[in-house]
Amino acid sequence: MYYLMIVIFVLGYSAIAFEHKLGVDKAAAALITGVLCWTVYVLGAYDIVDFNSIPDYLLSMFAEDNVELTKHDVIKHYVTEFQMYESLAEIASILFFLIGAMTIVELVDAHEGFAVITDRITTTKKSKLLWIVGILSFFFSAALDNLTTSIVMVSLLRKLIKDDKDRWTFAGLVIIAANAGGAWSPIGDVTTTMLWIGKQITADSIVIGLIVPSMVCLIVPLLILSRKMKGDVVRPMKQENADHYLDPTTPFERKFVFFSGLFGLILVPIFKTYTHLPPFMGMMLSLGMLWLLTDILHRRKNMEFRSKFSVLGALRKIDTPSVLFFLGILLAVGSLQGAGQLRELAGGLDSSIGTDTREGVYAVSMIIGLLSSIVDNVPLVAASMGMYELGGENLFFHTNGLFWEFLAYCAGTGGSALIIGSAAGVAVMGLEKMSFVWYLKNMSLLAIVGYVAGAITYIIQYTILN
Repeated sequence: MYYLMIVIFVLGYSAIAFEHKLGVDKAAAALITGVLCWTVYVLGAYDIVDFNSIPDYLLSMFAEDNVELTKHDVIKHYVTEFQMYESLAEIASILFFLIGAMTIVELVDAHEGFAVITDRITTTKKSKLLWIVGILSFFFSAALDNLTTSIVMVSLLRKLIKDDKDRWTFAGLVIIAANAGGAWSPIGDVTTTMLWIGKQITADSIVIGLIVPSMVCLIVPLLILSRKMKGDVVRPMKQENADHYLDPTTPFERKFVFFSGLFGLILVPIFKTYTHLPPFMGMMLSLGMLWLLTDILHRRKNMEFRSKFSVLGALRKIDTPSVLFFLGILLAVGSLQGAGQLRELAGGLDSSIGTDTREGVYAVSMIIGLLSSIVDNVPLVAASMGMYELGGENLFFHTNGLFWEFLAYCAGTGGSALIIGSAAGVAVMGLEKMSFVWYLKNMSLLAIVGYVAGAITYIIQYTILN
């Protein structure tokens, strides 16, 4: 059963990768994969789970509920009532975050709020526009996070570029830029935030240590891509961008909703920093505030107008299949994390390569980074945090030590190698209906080149400064 889970994951992954050839939507493949992985895990739990690894407090809790439970029953309860619900809590927080961000973006879009930015981007030259989009995504991601940034930037691109294939290229760059921008900020990527909260890194150290390598990770693909992209983009006609509604929004309403939405998104990492509540709580607060403001703004207008320009109207337009795709993927990865395959993978890396030397640390971190393009970087980093003790005799594992800092870079940027290797990539894939194979052919090599270039930059930088 242990290895059957891996087989199911690989088959599901393949179905997602070749969705166009198979004619099966990736959301369906992801949902089936996620449920089957957990089903196999539960059925084989007695052989997979080490009874001695179950915490004592859980054993006591199960005993209180039912004193007649067998060893087999305890293990099954542990998987279904603890591991699964713990994984589901993490997944739900991501999905609520995603739904909140998508709703805010849709609401701003309905009011044509993005015109505040797009009207100031006058160039149609592809090479120049690439740099503008890349730099915006890079710094947006550091201030917001890579998932929110990807959603916002895709909405902007739809206002700037009509051709789907051209827009896919720009959207692919957004993934690389958003992941690179998120790596050097303590709030820019989930894994970086995990390491920050866990005290493996500090905010000032991660910014100083990773901003240059992260920038190189973006600039190298940008240089290559801008040389290949010739000519001008075709912008969509005005009427193609907006719904045909009875009463268009005023310039004041557009600016008001745009800046309110932007403030709400910026509020999310600030709220998390000061309250230590999950990011989705800040996103729900921002959504609620924007909901209140838009209801007040349009309270005197007719119902037809309000239905299109309210949060309820935005909720009808969000991409639900993308949310379900996210659910399926995260369920599958959560099962592998619970059963121990990811932990075993991290342990295998350490035992075969070792982390006693700088070279070993570099190699392990870079491999984890590339592996994060196949499975989610969150459980990989979580496994690494659990496997290596903070502090101790090895200086590489002290706060702001080499391993943690380089891991933050690798886990944050390595996911760009494949489109489903990061939250930003999955979001773009869903929103733009981008093909896994297209990204593999056109963007993966660029992402890997940028990843390696940034890693080399970090190694040189660390060697000089230490």
